[in-house]
Order: sequence, then structure tokens, then C-alpha cells
Amino acid sequence: MTIKIYGVPYSTCTARVLATLAEKEVEDYELVPVDLSVGAHKKPEFLKMQPFGMIPVLQDSDLTIYESRAMARYISDKFESQGTPLFGKTAKDKALVNQWLEVESQNYNPCVSSIVYQLVFAPMHGRQGDETVVKQQLEKLEKVLDIYEAHLSKNKYLAGDFFSLADLSHIPYTFYLVNMAKKGDGITSRKHVSAWWEDISSRASWKTVTAKMNAKA
Repeated sequence: MTIKIYGVPYSTCTARVLATLAEKEVEDYELVPVDLSVGAHKKPEFLKMQPFGMIPVLQDSDLTIYESRAMARYISDKFESQGTPLFGKTAKDKALVNQWLEVESQNYNPCVSSIVYQLVFAPMHGRQGDETVVKQQLEKLEKVLDIYEAHLSKNKYLAGDFFSLADLSHIPYTFYLVNMAKKGDGITSRKHVSAWWEDISSRASWKTVTAKMNAKA
């Protein structure tokens, strides 16, 4: 059975899953569009798959899971023998990848997602963003990025010398922060963070995802 991903490419969380599939060289999957504009993600049939009414959702045979990071981990494990080894090659590698995935979800993403919501997604839905929130979150992000800069001054990637799921997980929201919200100064002003971002955002997997975004697939 072909893996099904319910979501839309411009969704940052859906993009995380699509990028993972690309890195693992998985081509046999179906992207099932969910029309957010009519609230399809809040309909009873969708809520049977995702009771919180959020995208994306992954179906693989008798498995249905949600939460994009869990989905990315599943894909990385299932297709371990092909594509990019997103967990590295050793138990130590995997521990460090999982550590930085937690850093991304608990420290980095809350700041960046809030900024992107206020400056990109709220206006898309006819609401005015809150500049006070943006200012507060940018201040928090600066402190987080100081830690990243120190770490990346000694490591090419977050988990060491290899590109991993931890790096990949940062790409979608950072892409929106830099290119849509136009608040990438914290990234570009730090030598090692900037080099890291240029590296990971230039990968073929991400170019595949942005092509889908542009095509509104």
C-alpha cells in the first residue's frame, strides 16, 4: 500500500514530512490535499484520523499517525537502508539527533513559529499580526541562536559532521522566517548559523518541496 500524506506543501509541518521522504528517496507516496479554506481538517471524517484537527496525517497500511516529527522519525526508521541516514550510523549519533530534535521543538520552534504566524499566516487570513509578540519572540530567538552559534562553531551540523533529521526539522519554519516574514537577521548575522542555514536550505530535498509549494500541489 502506498503511503498517504494528508496535507498541503505550504504547511510547514507537511513540508517537514515531504522533505524527509525526499531525503529517504521515497517516491511511492500520495499527497492527499486537505482544503483548509473550507475547514476540511475540522470535518468529522478528518477528525477520525487526527482528533486535534491539524495537518499532516500519515497513513501506511494499518498505521495512521499524526505530528510531523513523529512522522519524520517513522519514515527515517522504515526506510533506514536507503537515502540519507538521517539518524546517523551509531547509537550515539541517534541520541544526538534526538536531542537536537527536542531542542528544535522545545526551544527554537516556539519562537520562530510565533513570529511566522504573526507576520505571515495571520495576514493570510485577514488578521493583523501583533508586533509586540514579534518583538518578544525575536528577543527570545536571539538567545537561542547564540547557543546555536556556539555549537555550530565546533560542528558542521547539529548532531556532528553529518546532515540529520535534526537539521531538516529546522528548515520549513526557518524558510518562512527568512523569506516571508523577512526576519532572518538573527540567522544571517551569525557566521556559523548563516553557513549552516545556507547549507541545509540548499539541499535537493528542500528544492523539491519548494517546487511543490510553488505549484500549490
